[in-house]
Amino acid sequence: MHDLRLEELNAKNAVAANGLTLKRGQEAFLVPASNEAYVDQSSTWTRVVYAGDDLVAYIMANFDAESSKEEYRSSVLRMHVAGTAQGQGVGTFAVGQVADEAKRRGFDALYAVWEPGDLGPTAFFTAIGFDVVGETEFGDQIGRRTL
Repeated sequence: MHDLRLEELNAKNAVAANGLTLKRGQEAFLVPASNEAYVDQSSTWTRVVYAGDDLVAYIMANFDAESSKEEYRSSVLRMHVAGTAQGQGVGTFAVGQVADEAKRRGFDALYAVWEPGDLGPTAFFTAIGFDVVGETEFGDQIGRRTL
């Protein structure tokens, strides 16, 4: 997919971001339980991805150098890619933008926490360089990518 760009989530694009349609069955993987338990919402970084004029993805990251959990200091918390845009580089672009922001802030690793399952994002995250390094107390997988 060409002409991808990142923009901050704002009042003008929030409705479109909330209306992204995923592939059937992926709704179960949107918000890992671990994220809600350990993330201070004031440290989140939310963006949307456009392909031309079409909003095709939403990504939420967290940057909190003081977090008691290493996996939440620099992490991808949530990502929704429209079902019609999956497999076209949108997710890779979005995570790459988070990695760039993490490096800019001085982090040397990026984490992701996700719920495992057949339709979950494990294959995506491992394909773009994350190693599964553990599991949260809620059973979510923890992935780490060196920056």
